[in-house]
Amino acid sequence: MSAPDIKNSAEENILEVSALKKEFVSHRGHARVRAVDGVSFSLQRGEILGLVGESGCGKTTTGKLIMRLIEPTSGSIKVEGFEATSLGRDEDFAYRRRVQMVFQDPYASMNPHFKIKDVLEEPLLIHHIGQTRAERMEMIAQVMEKVKMTPTADYMDRHPHMLSGGQRQRIATARTLILRPSIIVADEPVSMIDLSTRAEILHLMKTIQQDMELSFVYITHDISTARFFTNRIAVMYLGRIVEIGAQDEVIDHPIHPYTKALIEAVCEPESGRVGVIRELQVKGEIPSASDIPQGCRFHTRCMFATEECTALPEPELTDIGGGHKHACRRWKEIG
Repeated sequence: MSAPDIKNSAEENILEVSALKKEFVSHRGHARVRAVDGVSFSLQRGEILGLVGESGCGKTTTGKLIMRLIEPTSGSIKVEGFEATSLGRDEDFAYRRRVQMVFQDPYASMNPHFKIKDVLEEPLLIHHIGQTRAERMEMIAQVMEKVKMTPTADYMDRHPHMLSGGQRQRIATARTLILRPSIIVADEPVSMIDLSTRAEILHLMKTIQQDMELSFVYITHDISTARFFTNRIAVMYLGRIVEIGAQDEVIDHPIHPYTKALIEAVCEPESGRVGVIRELQVKGEIPSASDIPQGCRFHTRCMFATEECTALPEPELTDIGGGHKHACRRWKEIG
């Protein structure tokens, strides 16, 4: 399915994140973990932006900051031009209806004692939607049909444990859609689903996204699903974006060594052979976010790092055209 055309205009931005930071301090104040360390990006109406990176890179924390599940240390989050980091109680309530989240584990994010109809009715009750229960049940039936949970009567009175992983994720998606949000933050929405079901769920979510003209922030460690599902990809490493651009441009013409390593890590089957796992152009383990290296934060693992990468200040994102940006000084030499 082809991605919708996205206008390249700041006026079309539904979400603008600027210099966003989040630090966690240990209970004794000995360690300051810089989970998100100066992240900036925009999201246009009807666009899907993928946040890609290893575990611990800060992508889920970024999603929680956008959702206002945690408060930022500093920085700005604007939704449709309004600053979201300083909302009053009533404004915050309206914001949570406008910005919704699909969580990684669909079972853990549901009350196991609720029936499916109760799971889907709860957000309607919280936001005072629907005058009668019959009206709410009609809304629930409509959204269940949208996520292909039909016939709806067969699932209304089931509990979450009575559904498969794919069915639970459909219900989790329906619970998000029932409030008709403008922005959805999808945090690893298919990572806990069988491989055979992932493409089906992603295809469903993309169809719904296009039908309802939704904007998505898609968080994943799987760069192959990001290529299928997103319009743009932002690659995160140790709390910062190190490369961002159109999904095909980033994957077909990666610039930052870390992006190249992520792409090389995808195991692709070859005709007549078992999939080959290639040697990665990366070394060591990801450093602690409480002790981020000086200079380029990737230099401790980069096969191409020189003294310059350590001695000079951390490189900023550089635009090489078409919105493709990267943060590597040696990109021309590396080729």
